[in-house]
Amino acid sequence: MAQPAFEEIVEDFEFLEDWEDRYRYVIDRGKSMDALDDALKVPATKVDGCASQVWLHPRVEAGTFSFEGDSDAMIVRGLIAVLKALYNDVPVVEVPKVDAPGELARLGLNDHLSAQRSNGLRAMIERIRHVAEDAL
Repeated sequence: MAQPAFEEIVEDFEFLEDWEDRYRYVIDRGKSMDALDDALKVPATKVDGCASQVWLHPRVEAGTFSFEGDSDAMIVRGLIAVLKALYNDVPVVEVPKVDAPGELARLGLNDHLSAQRSNGLRAMIERIRHVAEDAL
């Protein structure tokens, strides 16, 4: 089972029947995130493979994984917020075991994102997994 914050998103998605409402919901989650400090928007935190500008700043503290992120595209900021709900506060040893594609499929995102957005989402997941594996 996913993190409680992600389960909340799954429940909210079940309530929202229209995909426009679901997109708005994802965008609103992104808007509610704190902006990533400009000092952290550097080449080392930039995610390649995304159509828009994306930065992820991961942290491992006391064996727990978390990250901050930002993007210049509102829908991508929302996708970062969804990934934060999935991965933040997970023990770092568990991060590579998270079935992100399977969990995200519960939201139906795969069927409703453009190919470029899907590729960017995969690139963000891969960055998260690599950082967690490197921390082990």
